[in-house]
Amino acid sequence: MTKRLYYDSSELCEFDSVVEEVAPLSPDESRPGLILRETAFYPTSGGQVHDTGWLTLDGAERLRVTEVADAEDGRIVHYLEAPATMPLVGAAVRGCIDLERRRDHMQQHSGQHVLSAAFLELYQMQTVSFHMGEDYCSIDLETPSLTSGQIAGAEKRANQIVFENRPLRIRYVSRAEAERLGLRKLPPAERDELRLVEVADFDLSACGGTHVSASGQIGSILLRKTEKVRQGTRVEFVCGERAVRMARRDYISLSEAAALFSAKLWDVPDQIRKSVEQSKLTRKQYDDALDQLAELMALAALKDQPETNGRKIVVRAFSHRDISYAKLFAQKVTRAAVPSIALVASAVDPPGLVFAQTVGGSADMGALLKHVLSSVGGRGGGSRDFAQGGVPAGCNVNVEQLLREAAGTIGA
Repeated sequence: MTKRLYYDSSELCEFDSVVEEVAPLSPDESRPGLILRETAFYPTSGGQVHDTGWLTLDGAERLRVTEVADAEDGRIVHYLEAPATMPLVGAAVRGCIDLERRRDHMQQHSGQHVLSAAFLELYQMQTVSFHMGEDYCSIDLETPSLTSGQIAGAEKRANQIVFENRPLRIRYVSRAEAERLGLRKLPPAERDELRLVEVADFDLSACGGTHVSASGQIGSILLRKTEKVRQGTRVEFVCGERAVRMARRDYISLSEAAALFSAKLWDVPDQIRKSVEQSKLTRKQYDDALDQLAELMALAALKDQPETNGRKIVVRAFSHRDISYAKLFAQKVTRAAVPSIALVASAVDPPGLVFAQTVGGSADMGALLKHVLSSVGGRGGGSRDFAQGGVPAGCNVNVEQLLREAAGTIGA
C-alpha cells in the first residue's frame, strides 16, 4: 500500500521516494505507470480530481505525471507521458506537484466543505455528492428546489466563514469515536480509522482530500447556477482564483452586452427583455405577412388556372423561399373553395417538395411523392391528401422537372 503523504500535509508539493513497481502495459492501458513507496500526488477520488506534476530520476530525466489513480489494493498509480526510458524498480525519484493546480483543488474542496455546512446549518439541506471539474464544481443537495433567497443566504454564510479565517485541522479517529462526534455525514463502514477535516467550530467531515490550512485561503465562494437533478438540486460554484476568473469573464461579457445596447451594466437584463419582446412581436408580424402573402398568391394562382376534371391543379416552384413557405402556399391552395391539387417545390438547398389536395380528393399524394422522389434518391411520405419530402443536400436536382413529372402522372 502506498503511503499517502498528502494526508498529513496538503501543502507538501515536493518529496523523495522509490519506485516499487512498474505497471505493465495492457490492451486496456497503454500508458506507462509507476507505483511509488510513498507519494504526495493525490489520486482522483471523493469527487476531487487528481494532481499532475513531474518525477525526476537520479539521472536527471524528468517524467511528466499526467494522471494519478487509486488501484484496488490501496496503491497509487502515477501515469506518465511516454518517457525515453522507463525507470527500474528500486530507482530513487523526486516528485514535484503542479502547485497551481494543487492550490486550486485545495480551494475548491475546502470551499465545498464550508458551503455544504452552510446549507445544512441554515436550511437543513444535506449534501449527497460532490464533483470537481476543470472549470466549475458542484454539490447535489437533498432538496427538490432552492429559492434565490436560500442561494444568497448560503453564499453569504459560507463567505462569512471564509473571511473569519478559521483554521482547518486534520485528525484521525476510530469509527466508534467518529460516531460520537456528530459528523456532518458519516461515511460507509469500510475503515476502522477515519481521517477528519474540521473547519473550526463550523464543520466536521470525514474526508481524504487536500485542503487549505485556514478558511481565508479559500479566497471566496461564488454560487453560479442551480438545476434540478434526479437526487435533488445541483448547485454549481467556484472558489478562490476560479471565482476571480469567472467574475472577470462575466464582467467582460456583460460589458460587451451593455455596449451593444448603449446601456449600463445593470440595465442589460431589462434591455434583453425588451429585445426579446420586440423580437416576438416582429416574428408575429412577419408570420402574419407571410400568411397573407401565401393566401394572395394561392388565390391568384387558382384564378389563373383552368379547371380540369372538376379540379384545379396548381404547379409552382419557389427559387427563393424555403420549404415552410412552400407548405403554407400548398395549404392555402387546397383549403380554398375550389377543389384543387397543389404540386409545390422549394429550390432552397436542400430542395423539398410538397404535394397536397383538397381533403377527399381522388389522387394519392403520398404515393405520388414517393414515386417522383425515388428517381433522385430523395425521401418523403405522407397521407393521401398531404405529403412532404426532399432530396439530399448538395444534390443537383431540377425541382421544376420533378413537378412536371408529377403533374404528368396525374394528367394535369
